[in-house]
Amino acid sequence: MSAVFLDPYRQGASLLHRADARLKLLMAIGFILSAALLPDGSWPALIMLLSLVISLAQLSQVGLMRILRRSLLALPFLLAALPVLFSRHGQALAQFSLFGLPVSISQPGLERFLTVVLKSWVSLLAAALLAAVTPFPQMLAAMRAMRAPRLLVAVIGLMWRYVFTMAGTAAQLLRARDSRSAASLQEDLRSGGKLTWRARVTGGMAGSLLLRSVERSERVY
Repeated sequence: MSAVFLDPYRQGASLLHRADARLKLLMAIGFILSAALLPDGSWPALIMLLSLVISLAQLSQVGLMRILRRSLLALPFLLAALPVLFSRHGQALAQFSLFGLPVSISQPGLERFLTVVLKSWVSLLAAALLAAVTPFPQMLAAMRAMRAPRLLVAVIGLMWRYVFTMAGTAAQLLRARDSRSAASLQEDLRSGGKLTWRARVTGGMAGSLLLRSVERSERVY
Protein backbone atom coordinates (compact mmCIF):
# COMPACT_ATOMS: atom_id res chain seq x y z
CA MET A 1 0.00 0.00 0.00
CA SER A 2 1.67 3.18 -1.15
CA ALA A 3 1.83 6.49 0.62
CA VAL A 4 0.16 8.09 -2.41
CA PHE A 5 -2.96 6.05 -1.74
CA LEU A 6 -2.92 6.73 2.01
CA ASP A 7 -2.40 10.47 1.74
CA PRO A 8 -5.51 11.98 0.08
CA TYR A 9 -4.01 15.47 -0.33
CA ARG A 10 -3.37 16.61 -3.90
CA GLN A 11 -1.42 19.76 -4.64
CA GLY A 12 -3.17 22.48 -6.58
CA ALA A 13 -3.61 26.22 -7.02
CA SER A 14 -7.39 26.42 -6.82
CA LEU A 15 -9.30 28.75 -4.53
CA LEU A 16 -10.03 25.88 -2.15
CA HIS A 17 -6.35 25.01 -1.92
CA ARG A 18 -5.43 28.60 -1.06
CA ALA A 19 -8.22 29.10 1.50
CA ASP A 20 -7.38 29.13 5.19
CA ALA A 21 -7.43 25.66 6.74
CA ARG A 22 -9.46 26.89 9.71
CA LEU A 23 -12.17 28.22 7.41
CA LYS A 24 -12.26 25.00 5.39
CA LEU A 25 -12.48 22.85 8.51
CA LEU A 26 -15.23 25.01 10.00
CA MET A 27 -17.21 24.94 6.76
CA ALA A 28 -16.85 21.16 6.44
CA ILE A 29 -18.06 20.63 10.02
CA GLY A 30 -21.02 22.96 9.43
CA PHE A 31 -21.82 21.18 6.16
CA ILE A 32 -21.80 17.74 7.80
CA LEU A 33 -23.89 18.94 10.75
CA SER A 34 -26.41 20.51 8.38
CA ALA A 35 -26.76 17.22 6.53
CA ALA A 36 -27.04 15.22 9.75
CA LEU A 37 -29.80 17.42 11.20
CA LEU A 38 -32.08 17.16 8.18
CA PRO A 39 -35.29 15.17 8.82
CA ASP A 40 -36.14 11.99 6.94
CA GLY A 41 -37.27 12.49 3.39
CA SER A 42 -35.65 15.91 2.89
CA TRP A 43 -34.79 15.05 -0.69
CA PRO A 44 -34.60 18.62 -2.11
CA ALA A 45 -32.23 19.75 0.66
CA LEU A 46 -30.06 16.63 0.32
CA ILE A 47 -29.88 17.01 -3.47
CA MET A 48 -28.91 20.66 -2.99
CA LEU A 49 -26.10 19.68 -0.60
CA LEU A 50 -24.95 16.99 -3.01
CA SER A 51 -24.90 19.49 -5.87
CA LEU A 52 -22.94 21.94 -3.73
CA VAL A 53 -20.22 19.48 -2.78
CA ILE A 54 -19.93 18.23 -6.39
CA SER A 55 -19.58 21.82 -7.60
CA LEU A 56 -16.85 22.48 -5.03
CA ALA A 57 -15.08 19.31 -6.10
CA GLN A 58 -15.09 20.54 -9.68
CA LEU A 59 -13.84 23.94 -8.52
CA SER A 60 -10.97 22.34 -6.60
CA GLN A 61 -9.58 20.79 -9.82
CA VAL A 62 -8.71 17.66 -7.84
CA GLY A 63 -10.99 15.48 -9.91
CA LEU A 64 -14.55 14.47 -9.17
CA MET A 65 -13.88 10.77 -9.74
CA ARG A 66 -11.05 10.83 -7.21
CA ILE A 67 -13.37 12.30 -4.58
CA LEU A 68 -16.08 9.79 -5.44
CA ARG A 69 -13.67 6.86 -5.13
CA ARG A 70 -12.48 8.13 -1.76
CA SER A 71 -16.03 8.43 -0.48
CA LEU A 72 -16.93 4.90 -1.59
CA LEU A 73 -14.26 3.42 0.71
CA ALA A 74 -16.47 3.99 3.75
CA LEU A 75 -19.82 3.09 2.20
CA PRO A 76 -19.67 -0.59 3.31
CA PHE A 77 -20.09 0.67 6.88
CA LEU A 78 -23.60 1.74 5.86
CA LEU A 79 -24.59 -1.92 6.15
CA ALA A 80 -25.09 -1.13 9.83
CA ALA A 81 -28.16 0.89 8.78
CA LEU A 82 -29.85 -2.10 7.13
CA PRO A 83 -31.90 -3.04 10.25
CA VAL A 84 -33.73 0.28 9.86
CA LEU A 85 -35.52 -1.23 6.85
CA PHE A 86 -37.26 -3.79 9.05
CA SER A 87 -37.55 -1.99 12.40
CA ARG A 88 -39.84 0.90 11.40
CA HIS A 89 -43.58 0.41 11.53
CA GLY A 90 -45.78 1.50 8.65
CA GLN A 91 -47.13 0.45 5.29
CA ALA A 92 -45.43 -2.74 4.14
CA LEU A 93 -43.80 -2.52 0.72
CA ALA A 94 -42.37 -6.05 0.60
CA GLN A 95 -42.70 -9.19 2.68
CA PHE A 96 -40.51 -12.28 2.63
CA SER A 97 -39.09 -14.98 4.88
CA LEU A 98 -35.59 -14.76 6.34
CA PHE A 99 -34.27 -17.86 8.12
CA GLY A 100 -37.84 -18.98 8.61
CA LEU A 101 -38.96 -15.67 10.11
CA PRO A 102 -41.43 -13.32 8.38
CA VAL A 103 -39.79 -10.01 7.49
CA SER A 104 -41.36 -6.92 5.95
CA ILE A 105 -39.89 -3.70 4.58
CA SER A 106 -42.00 -0.68 5.49
CA GLN A 107 -42.25 2.61 3.65
CA PRO A 108 -40.97 4.65 6.66
CA GLY A 109 -38.10 2.17 7.03
CA LEU A 110 -37.11 2.51 3.38
CA GLU A 111 -37.33 6.30 3.58
CA ARG A 112 -35.21 6.33 6.72
CA PHE A 113 -32.60 4.00 5.18
CA LEU A 114 -32.29 6.01 1.97
CA THR A 115 -32.02 9.22 3.98
CA VAL A 116 -29.21 7.76 6.11
CA VAL A 117 -27.38 6.53 3.00
CA LEU A 118 -27.63 9.89 1.24
CA LYS A 119 -26.67 11.84 4.37
CA SER A 120 -23.64 9.63 4.94
CA TRP A 121 -22.55 9.81 1.32
CA VAL A 122 -22.82 13.60 1.20
CA SER A 123 -20.85 13.88 4.46
CA LEU A 124 -18.17 11.51 3.17
CA LEU A 125 -17.86 13.55 -0.02
CA ALA A 126 -17.35 16.72 2.03
CA ALA A 127 -14.72 15.03 4.23
CA ALA A 128 -12.92 13.58 1.21
CA LEU A 129 -12.89 16.99 -0.48
CA LEU A 130 -11.52 18.63 2.67
CA ALA A 131 -8.73 16.05 2.91
CA ALA A 132 -7.91 16.44 -0.81
CA VAL A 133 -7.37 20.22 -0.66
CA THR A 134 -5.85 20.56 2.84
CA PRO A 135 -2.52 19.08 3.98
CA PHE A 136 -2.89 17.08 7.16
CA PRO A 137 -0.43 19.20 9.20
CA GLN A 138 -2.53 22.27 8.36
CA MET A 139 -5.65 20.47 9.57
CA LEU A 140 -3.96 19.68 12.87
CA ALA A 141 -2.93 23.33 13.19
CA ALA A 142 -6.52 24.37 12.41
CA MET A 143 -7.82 22.07 15.16
CA ARG A 144 -5.43 23.63 17.64
CA ALA A 145 -6.44 27.12 16.55
CA MET A 146 -10.10 26.19 17.07
CA ARG A 147 -9.30 25.20 20.65
CA ALA A 148 -9.78 21.49 20.13
CA PRO A 149 -8.48 19.40 23.07
CA ARG A 150 -4.72 19.13 22.77
CA LEU A 151 -4.72 15.47 23.71
CA LEU A 152 -7.26 14.69 20.99
CA VAL A 153 -5.20 16.55 18.37
CA ALA A 154 -2.05 14.73 19.49
CA VAL A 155 -3.77 11.35 19.28
CA ILE A 156 -5.07 12.14 15.77
CA GLY A 157 -1.58 13.21 14.68
CA LEU A 158 0.03 10.04 16.06
CA MET A 159 -2.69 7.91 14.49
CA TRP A 160 -2.04 9.52 11.09
CA ARG A 161 1.69 8.83 11.31
CA TYR A 162 1.12 5.30 12.55
CA VAL A 163 -1.09 4.43 9.56
CA PHE A 164 1.95 4.65 7.29
CA THR A 165 3.91 2.44 9.69
CA MET A 166 1.17 -0.19 9.57
CA ALA A 167 1.07 0.07 5.77
CA GLY A 168 4.81 -0.62 5.63
CA THR A 169 4.37 -3.66 7.87
CA ALA A 170 1.51 -4.92 5.70
CA ALA A 171 3.68 -4.49 2.59
CA GLN A 172 6.39 -6.61 4.25
CA LEU A 173 3.87 -9.37 4.97
CA LEU A 174 2.63 -9.30 1.37
CA ARG A 175 6.19 -9.53 0.02
CA ALA A 176 6.89 -12.46 2.36
CA ARG A 177 3.74 -14.22 1.13
CA ASP A 178 4.65 -13.65 -2.52
CA SER A 179 8.19 -14.90 -2.01
CA ARG A 180 6.84 -18.15 -0.53
CA SER A 181 4.18 -18.66 -3.20
CA ALA A 182 5.33 -20.34 -6.39
CA ALA A 183 3.22 -20.27 -9.54
CA SER A 184 2.84 -23.59 -11.32
CA LEU A 185 3.82 -23.88 -14.96
CA GLN A 186 1.06 -26.42 -15.57
CA GLU A 187 -2.10 -24.80 -16.90
CA ASP A 188 -4.41 -27.33 -15.26
CA LEU A 189 -2.79 -26.95 -11.84
CA ARG A 190 -4.03 -24.03 -9.81
CA SER A 191 -1.42 -22.41 -7.62
CA GLY A 192 -2.07 -20.83 -4.26
CA GLY A 193 -4.41 -23.42 -2.79
CA LYS A 194 -8.17 -23.44 -2.43
CA LEU A 195 -10.38 -20.64 -1.21
CA THR A 196 -10.36 -21.97 2.36
CA TRP A 197 -6.57 -22.07 2.33
CA ARG A 198 -6.41 -18.51 1.02
CA ALA A 199 -8.84 -17.37 3.70
CA ARG A 200 -6.77 -19.07 6.40
CA VAL A 201 -3.58 -17.44 5.13
CA THR A 202 -5.27 -14.02 4.97
CA GLY A 203 -6.57 -14.44 8.52
CA GLY A 204 -3.09 -15.35 9.72
CA MET A 205 -1.65 -12.28 8.02
CA ALA A 206 -4.28 -10.06 9.64
CA GLY A 207 -3.50 -11.53 13.06
CA SER A 208 0.23 -11.10 12.52
CA LEU A 209 -0.31 -7.49 11.43
CA LEU A 210 -2.33 -6.83 14.59
CA LEU A 211 0.34 -8.34 16.85
CA ARG A 212 3.15 -6.48 15.12
CA SER A 213 1.18 -3.24 15.33
CA VAL A 214 0.62 -3.67 19.06
CA GLU A 215 4.31 -4.40 19.61
CA ARG A 216 5.35 -1.42 17.49
CA SER A 217 2.95 0.88 19.35
CA GLU A 218 4.42 -0.22 22.68
CA ARG A 219 7.95 0.49 21.44
CA VAL A 220 6.87 3.89 20.08
CA TYR A 221 5.17 4.73 23.37
